[in-house]
Amino acid sequence: MIYIIGIVFFFLTILAYMGMKVIYEHVGWPLLVPVATTTMLLIVLLLATNIHYETYMTGGKWINELLSPAVVALAYPLYRNRGKIYQYMLPLFAGVASGIAAGLISGFAFVKMAGLDRAYAATFLPKSVTSPIAMDIASMTGGIPSLAAAFVVLSGMMGAIFGPYLLKMFHIEHFLGIGVGYGNAAHGIGTAKAMEYGKEEAAFSSISMILSAIVYAFMLPVAVQYLL
Repeated sequence: MIYIIGIVFFFLTILAYMGMKVIYEHVGWPLLVPVATTTMLLIVLLLATNIHYETYMTGGKWINELLSPAVVALAYPLYRNRGKIYQYMLPLFAGVASGIAAGLISGFAFVKMAGLDRAYAATFLPKSVTSPIAMDIASMTGGIPSLAAAFVVLSGMMGAIFGPYLLKMFHIEHFLGIGVGYGNAAHGIGTAKAMEYGKEEAAFSSISMILSAIVYAFMLPVAVQYLL
């Protein structure tokens, strides 16, 4: 019975996402980004039906399995736009470096102002990298891996929702700025959002996500060790 419920929710998740995507494409309002609205809808459904998350994941795990090939597929726009990546190598690295610095400084500032203890601080700080790396960093630094993954998803959603407003506010229209901004601050979800702008934005978002994840993996454990 549990597996049947899981399979039902598997198809409900797909249908919900497709429906929310149609609404988003027609309305065009960033607050209705499908990842966020589908997640909220599923939470409401699980609470209303009193179905545990573990039961949902008996079917939902198959959606999770699609994450790996989806990430690998991001290499395609990278390959197609490799010439422009070489052309804009210097501003690309400058943008990634400034994004990492801003993420670290703002993260540590929030941790200090909020008075979080070490475990929750180590859980919150990897919010700007992709989930698997964030979970490993949290585990290495005494954080809570599962909660770190939740922070990553939340930061990605916030980037996808509020990113268009920030880009408009600061008049950022170049594909390099859009791609680096989304990839650096909102990782995979941001890269998916960057694809809405174009293939060039997706390529720079993808490479920014990869570079920032590598740097965070080396820097953040050391920074947590000495600054907390």
